[in-house]
Amino acid sequence: MFKPKFKIIKKHIPNIITLLNLFSGVIAVLFAANNDLVTAAIFVLLGIFFDFFDGLAARLLNVQSELGLQLDSLADVVTSGVVPGIVMFQMILSSLNHNSFEVSMFEKTESLNWIGFKIHTVQLLPFVGIILTLAAAYRLAKFNLDDRQTSSFIGLPTPAMALFVLSLPVILAFGNNDFIFNLVSNPYFLIGVTLIFSFLMNTEIPLFSLKFKNFSLRNNYIEVSFLIISALAIIFFYIYAIPLIIVLYVLLSVVKNSVKSN
Repeated sequence: MFKPKFKIIKKHIPNIITLLNLFSGVIAVLFAANNDLVTAAIFVLLGIFFDFFDGLAARLLNVQSELGLQLDSLADVVTSGVVPGIVMFQMILSSLNHNSFEVSMFEKTESLNWIGFKIHTVQLLPFVGIILTLAAAYRLAKFNLDDRQTSSFIGLPTPAMALFVLSLPVILAFGNNDFIFNLVSNPYFLIGVTLIFSFLMNTEIPLFSLKFKNFSLRNNYIEVSFLIISALAIIFFYIYAIPLIIVLYVLLSVVKNSVKSN
């Protein structure tokens, strides 16, 4: 009597977790749009937590489905795509303001008359940040069609990009290193980050995942090394560790690929 009901409930547990990811992402969008970037970062982190466990739950319960795969990508588009784009837009806008540029979205920089309509041009540079959203959406669409990414990744996963980008406003809010503060506040640095990570998400570079097939240290030494170094980085570098960990992830993946090719 209860077995069929449990089967139905079990089938939807991973999807419920995925929807919690989407819920967190939507809340993060609201805070990011209101320029509360630290709170947005907290909800993105929560969404990525749910994103990790929905797939794990599906495998443990043996209820993987095409619906779950599509729903997961749709949730990630918001949490790890839309939010980083808005955050980067806000950060570039803020960095330009601090450098005395006219960048308010509603501030007139030029007026044009065209067929009786008065058109006000605005500063477009902050919109470069939205490229992150477009690149993330493109990557997630490719991911759903790519059968090579079952145990590893081709290109940087969108949650890794989101963690890097969302760590930047946290560093600005709580960091105390003047050099790093000035670097992260530089609009050209932020535009560079946008372009580099948009490229990394869609490039054909194989990157390892943390889905261990077995517990052999010999087969997983890169992954184990990554986890150990990441833990030490968080202990010693505090909030500065997150972007360093993402860079380390890419570098160790390149090392692993080099070792395999040799």
